[in-house]
Amino acid sequence: MKHSVEEVRLRNGACGLLVNVPNASVMNIRVQFRGGMRYAKKPELYEIAHVVEHLSFGANSRYRDEQAYEADFTKNGAYHNAWTSDFSVCYESECADFEWERILDLNSVAIASPRFNEEELKSEKGTVRAELTGYLNDYSRLLWPRLQTAIGEETPNLRERLNTLPNIELKDIREHYRRTHTAGNMRFIITGRIKHRKRKILRMLEGWNLKEGNRLAVPEDSLHPSDAVLIRRKDASNITFGFSYVIPQRLNAEKVHAMDCLNHIVTGTMNSRIFGKARKRGLVYGMGSCVSNSVHNCSWDFDGEVSIEDAENLFDLIHKELTNIVDGNITDEEIEAAKAYTLGRYQIDAQTVGQISDYYTDSYFVNDEIGDYDRTPEIINNITKTDIIKIAQKFISSGISAMVAVSSCEKSLISTLSEKLKI
Repeated sequence: MKHSVEEVRLRNGACGLLVNVPNASVMNIRVQFRGGMRYAKKPELYEIAHVVEHLSFGANSRYRDEQAYEADFTKNGAYHNAWTSDFSVCYESECADFEWERILDLNSVAIASPRFNEEELKSEKGTVRAELTGYLNDYSRLLWPRLQTAIGEETPNLRERLNTLPNIELKDIREHYRRTHTAGNMRFIITGRIKHRKRKILRMLEGWNLKEGNRLAVPEDSLHPSDAVLIRRKDASNITFGFSYVIPQRLNAEKVHAMDCLNHIVTGTMNSRIFGKARKRGLVYGMGSCVSNSVHNCSWDFDGEVSIEDAENLFDLIHKELTNIVDGNITDEEIEAAKAYTLGRYQIDAQTVGQISDYYTDSYFVNDEIGDYDRTPEIINNITKTDIIKIAQKFISSGISAMVAVSSCEKSLISTLSEKLKI
């Protein structure tokens, strides 16, 4: 979709992007604060940001409770949600174009004037407890926090997170909110028909009842390699695994797109080097890889599930193909096919207002960077074989890697599989 982007800074210190999509029939609104779990005042309150997020659409200056707010917000089909990560809490909404002003106002009511109370705190702590308890049966949810801990990130596991919930009191909720939900710590992306509405949007945002504050810094961990980790589950008949190679820097757009092409080559389709071959041999049903780009580091992550009997064959294949790549054994045909696929996804992933917002969200909310959407085809077309090999070599040789698995197998097998990832 054709669109244009402008960054604006409010007088109160908040910054954001106004993304004009001519003739759009909906408006997408995203508001982010650096106020995730890693900003808890002390480790015993780690889950506090998650609880604040759950309380965000509860009682406020205009509505007595969540049900009253929800009924008014959604009466014309509008949608809202929120999510929390280690570093972010983000509020999202989307509405029909005709009611954008009403919905932006309702965002202000929820985000800038909450009235936390004991009844809703008790209720939402229970909801968060149910959510996290459910994750204990999701093996992927189990392994990634454990992998973060293994390489040195200060991230507790799910059971440790559950144990922090009883420590959270109303005074803690209010303190965390006051400290993190300030104008200077706020970023926003509003996508839709912005033309002729800019002044009104800015006036409304300027009117949000937030203290000025400053943008909070992102904590930086001292990362290190780790031995293989097994989370033993007696009922896990297969091996659910995740492994990462990490470099202590954020990648630029050129390198991210080079990694997109490489991920397509190794796991992208049924024709890929690792997933495609493993699927053809009957070793896996599904397996994937991606790049996670943060402020201080970037990880090349792989995940999948394999039977205990087939695990060594799969990891032998992974070792062989990753070795081939870092040795430069990639064909020109593979490079061109990966670039064509990446260009195609670039166009497919920009069909809606929400997808346009997605393009800018990660880089802007994480690092205040504005992605150059129009330049993306040029970046992809200019990717070379050398670019892909060099960035793959950088990840593999970084010295920071880890593997975590959930299974009923012996730890010695997981250690053997992990050794095969040393290229």
